[in-house]
Amino acid sequence: METDRKYPHKAKAIKPATRITTEPALNCSCTDSRMVGFPVAVVLPAGGSGERMGLSTPKQFCDFLDRPLISFTIEAFERINWIQNIIVVVAKECIDLMKTIIHKYSHKRITLVVGGQTRHRSIFNGLKVFTDSQVYDSKLTKPEVVIIHDAVRPFVEEDLLLKIATAAKDHGAAGATRPLVSTVIATTSEGCLDSSLERAKYRASEMPQAFLFDTIYQAYQQCSDYDFEYGTECLQLVLQYCGSKAKLIEGPPTLWKVTFKRDLFAAESIIKESLSQKACVITGVQQDAVQLAHCLEKTLTQIMVEVISTPVGEEVSCIQNISAKEYRNIIYVIVNDTDLQEIKQLVESIGNTSLPILYPVVVIMVHLNKSESMPFSNNMDDLGAIRLLAKEAKQKNILVYGLLVNYPKDTEKWNDAVANVCLIAGTLIKDRNAVLAGQLFVA
Repeated sequence: METDRKYPHKAKAIKPATRITTEPALNCSCTDSRMVGFPVAVVLPAGGSGERMGLSTPKQFCDFLDRPLISFTIEAFERINWIQNIIVVVAKECIDLMKTIIHKYSHKRITLVVGGQTRHRSIFNGLKVFTDSQVYDSKLTKPEVVIIHDAVRPFVEEDLLLKIATAAKDHGAAGATRPLVSTVIATTSEGCLDSSLERAKYRASEMPQAFLFDTIYQAYQQCSDYDFEYGTECLQLVLQYCGSKAKLIEGPPTLWKVTFKRDLFAAESIIKESLSQKACVITGVQQDAVQLAHCLEKTLTQIMVEVISTPVGEEVSCIQNISAKEYRNIIYVIVNDTDLQEIKQLVESIGNTSLPILYPVVVIMVHLNKSESMPFSNNMDDLGAIRLLAKEAKQKNILVYGLLVNYPKDTEKWNDAVANVCLIAGTLIKDRNAVLAGQLFVA
């Protein structure tokens, strides 16, 4: 390995970081991703202080949906089969916190590295894991291409990553860009306009970026102290020190970076929207329950709904189906029976899968009351036990709600009841409000 001694006029060697490698998780499902013909790794610099956020907690560790932001970003990469290793670079004082996050959410293929004082120093520390095998006791295979991405950009898709990685393989470097939204101007020392750039000629440099590993590593070896202290653009480094002109690929609007406190609310809204795209409705084989399920399937037009009619004794295959298709919205329809035993078994079975580890699972128990002899108040009392069930389920990141429907004989009233069920269920699925878990709604 080349050392910084070859460049006496350049920066001094950075003190090696400490590497902590996690055990692979067995319950993380990956996407049906394509394979690439070369090894790829990811470096996620996550050592920022988040000063612009105005919070005492660094933004990468701020929670939304009861989960740290950085966990969402890690998940975006670990779900891709062709990414072999994910290097997370954090400040020394955050190592224990990061280890807790990794184990709590069962992240895999993660290597933790202590970062430097600046962004470039942190990234270089992350790259060194693959080269300083004696210092790090590293068993990681050096990748041919390395992707660098911000820990506070959780919305990155595999298609873009594949384009960026492939372009880096062909050109030595590649990066995502976005059109400029505002015109860039230069000011004088007196605070007056000096000049402006023609917006159409320029682009905003975004993440992810990817490089041939040897190219970006060589660029960092040659960096000046000024580069390490004040530089932020990796593409410029490989152009300046290696002569590699990066291939630029326009990315989607979702590449935005969580920078301010308001961005956390926007990120939460995006995640909730993605989680509410599909649901499954589980029924027994009773005709009335199946009828209601298919009415929900037709009426919940903004959600892709699958109806699963499960005979008694086949609950295991039902749960396997839910887990395999990653349904995180489940509507369970029962008729007349106010016994919560079946719903308890369902919640317990879901809790034993990987589904609620990363995202809250919504379970809505729809009780269809056809009994004219049973007073409405009795149903309310019997189903009130759902609060105790919901309290236990919430500990497993499962949000349980109750929904009571009195079956009317009149067709028009029945249609109104179905519409109300869809409205309430759709709202619960979209909002995922943990405060309302355990509440019994009436359609």
